[in-house]
Amino acid sequence: MVYPAHEQVQSLVLFDRGDQPKAEPRSSSSSFLALDPRFLHTLIIFLFASSLSLSKMIRFILLQNRQGKTRLAKYYVPLEESEKHKVEYEVHRLVVNRDPKFTNFVEFRTHKVIYRRYAGLFFSICVDITDNELAYLECIHLFVEILDHFFSNVCELDLVFNFHKVYLILDEFILAGELQETSKKVFIFSYILVFFFWRS
Repeated sequence: MVYPAHEQVQSLVLFDRGDQPKAEPRSSSSSFLALDPRFLHTLIIFLFASSLSLSKMIRFILLQNRQGKTRLAKYYVPLEESEKHKVEYEVHRLVVNRDPKFTNFVEFRTHKVIYRRYAGLFFSICVDITDNELAYLECIHLFVEILDHFFSNVCELDLVFNFHKVYLILDEFILAGELQETSKKVFIFSYILVFFFWRS
């Protein structure tokens, strides 16, 4: 419904009349709450859709020793076998020859590799260039803590002779390139259930 122009002006302008009290200025919180609910609903949907469209994923995760032997490789994007070997060689050469005084983030092609070294093993995760590096550094450390819990002071031989368990842990930890669980207690409990039903 369209109101006449003079009514619109009177509704917007506050007149200081003697018979009416002067309107108090609204605070920022009250003006926010006074917004149209339909506008707030549209804004929430827009922000949620934007967060989904900006969500990134892990491209691959590699566990390699200093000699270049790959002990674990999980790819979440389709690659040919020849391309996988090339990627593993390039990532190993990139992280092994990197000076320890530099950061653990390095650009790799159009993506970014986050890596951490534990004894003689390099844990490398390739993510999109705009992802949070510190979050994936903590992700690598959590994965190592979980491995250390199940193998009691994990070493390279544990990954070689129990690779099926390592892949099972990794699949419970990262699924389709997305981190599934960040709580160590919840993850250990779910893994015990999976391993129990798998053995039975």
